[in-house]
Amino acid sequence: MQVPENKSTAKMVFGILTSVIAWWAIVYQWIISTGSLANFLSYFTVQTNLLIALCLTFSVLLPNSGIGHFFSKPTVQTAIALYIFIVALVYNTVLRGILSLSGWAALVDNTLHVIVPVLYLLYWIFFTPKVKLSWSDGITWMTFPAAYLIYSMVRGPIAKWYPYPFLNALELGYQKVLVNIGIMMATFLLAGLVFIALNNRAKKTN
Repeated sequence: MQVPENKSTAKMVFGILTSVIAWWAIVYQWIISTGSLANFLSYFTVQTNLLIALCLTFSVLLPNSGIGHFFSKPTVQTAIALYIFIVALVYNTVLRGILSLSGWAALVDNTLHVIVPVLYLLYWIFFTPKVKLSWSDGITWMTFPAAYLIYSMVRGPIAKWYPYPFLNALELGYQKVLVNIGIMMATFLLAGLVFIALNNRAKKTN
């Protein structure tokens, strides 16, 4: 079914706006960061915002390219929606307030953890095509966070640095961290199944 011209235009404008905001937040956060580039890129928040920036840049502006075709897939866009939802959830329920920020630092922090998540979730709701998703997609989507957690646990003792306090095995011990990881993975799976249910319900009503 052909997308109405007004919706297609709105999708492009909204997608470009969201990608520009995401790119700005990533770049500015790097500019004001004091750690290494490796540490900066080791934050799940940065990686997920980068996924959003790349997804919207290529799927909206270069949809016929190879990478544009990949990021245009509803399964890929829904997976990214899941990841950024978890970013916002964990930050605003567990991590908010750990650092005292003000001015531009506070603005970019809230952009990465609140504004971009809200914008991208709205994009997913209104502009991502709702095709039928399989329940097994929820398991497939766990590959990225699982790989991230393994990477963080392997790199942590080597770099003597962890991106998030609940992963810091040097301070918490591996038993506590493994419990935290189990909770995180269960949250990803449960939230992923909810996203699939919402997507499939939206498809039925279209």
